Amino acid sequence: MEFTSEQRKFINDFIVEIKNGDAAIFAGAGLSASNGFVDWKGLLKDLAEELELDVNKEHDLIGLAQYHFNRFKRGKINNKIINEFTTLKQYSENHKLLSQIGIGTFWTTNYDQLIERTLEADGKTVEKKIRNEDFSRNIKKKDAIVYKMHGDKDSPDEAVLIKDDYETYQDKKELFSTALRGDLLSKTFLFIGFSFDDPNLEYILGRIKVLLKDNTPTHYCFFKEVSESDFVSQEDYLYAKVKQELKIEDLRRYGIHSILIQQYSDITEILREIQTRLKRNHIFISGAAHTYEPFTEERAVELIHKLSYQLAEKKYKIISGYGLGIGSIVINGALDYKFQSNYKSLDDLLILRPFPQIQSGKKSIQERWTDYRNEIISQAGIAIFMFGNKLDKNGQTLLSNGMREEFDICLKHNVIPIPIGITGSISKELWNDVINNHLELCLNDDFLRDCFTKIGEDISNEKIINNVVGIIDRLQNL
Repeated sequence: MEFTSEQRKFINDFIVEIKNGDAAIFAGAGLSASNGFVDWKGLLKDLAEELELDVNKEHDLIGLAQYHFNRFKRGKINNKIINEFTTLKQYSENHKLLSQIGIGTFWTTNYDQLIERTLEADGKTVEKKIRNEDFSRNIKKKDAIVYKMHGDKDSPDEAVLIKDDYETYQDKKELFSTALRGDLLSKTFLFIGFSFDDPNLEYILGRIKVLLKDNTPTHYCFFKEVSESDFVSQEDYLYAKVKQELKIEDLRRYGIHSILIQQYSDITEILREIQTRLKRNHIFISGAAHTYEPFTEERAVELIHKLSYQLAEKKYKIISGYGLGIGSIVINGALDYKFQSNYKSLDDLLILRPFPQIQSGKKSIQERWTDYRNEIISQAGIAIFMFGNKLDKNGQTLLSNGMREEFDICLKHNVIPIPIGITGSISKELWNDVINNHLELCLNDDFLRDCFTKIGEDISNEKIINNVVGIIDRLQNL
């Protein structure tokens, strides 16, 4: 997908917010629609027919729900919520991407449980706020918090749906309003699948505007651009186009900037691009060295240490499997930067994953290593390969077949490999493989091609580091 300048600017800006821990998601019914869950009209269609009304002719759907309650009370509405939002349990690609890009705050008006289930499926600890009493409890070391401001399918009696619920919301669920005001002031929200017709949100946004006047924070939302092919007549198309433009303009009053898309699948592509770009901030270092030939040990240690230091200095997160003759030096380079700069946390600079050395369980140690490599490398977006040899049981120096496997796993997971060919051993073979068979990894960029070529030539440590870091820096913005 070719992104528009507006979409690319949003991607760049929202990535910064995610890295700073200041990004949040507000999910409306549209996020779950692709899973087969009904929207508001679908939810109320049968109820409208019982009232001898046509849901397609009604604009005040909250009022429609209230009419049904007035005549039939809450029972049928509750059954409708339970039945409609229990049938499907499989999350969408968008749910999965939102879980994986590292956002820790989710707000939703949806009754389904797809957001929290997706987060939990990714191994994350999730705290849910559904009722007022949930605010009195806090889960320590949580990865994400999900605010379900309109309730949950498992408690339909408390779901916000009819006009009575909205009119009493500020009193009955004041804690949700207070928490949302705080997040809207301190975080950058991305609204997905949201129509902005919810009176609760409109009230809260209005209060923030009154307090801050024109200094409202920046938020974003997706809007599918009105297309002429969606309408029978030119007149209807032009009317819808004008109305959408007015809606977009009105949202700017609250600091909400609209990102136009041509089709809903564009949202998935934008989220996937954000995920890819964020993963490129994680650098896997693959290396093993019984001998550092053609380098001297002194030169090899200097290269590994300074490269790791520079990656840490640029705030890239290093992932290392603690390879022989490489891993300890990588750690030293990252530690050197941490202590010289008083950087707050080593965990933000380095993920260390030593390989298991003793076989246990049903799997062989080789099978365990393959699983382990897949798990580690899938967390990265870029991988650096250096040296790559080992000593076998007969005392012979062999090329590292483990590094070859890691290279193949990189290609499988769309992790861009950067073999430093000049370091020799398996890295030289992998560099030749990239140059001869995988130049598409350079993304048709002349600067990247030049840098990839140079790291296979006889150049100084300083130039090796400059070219490797240059490749990584360049890939952040492509």
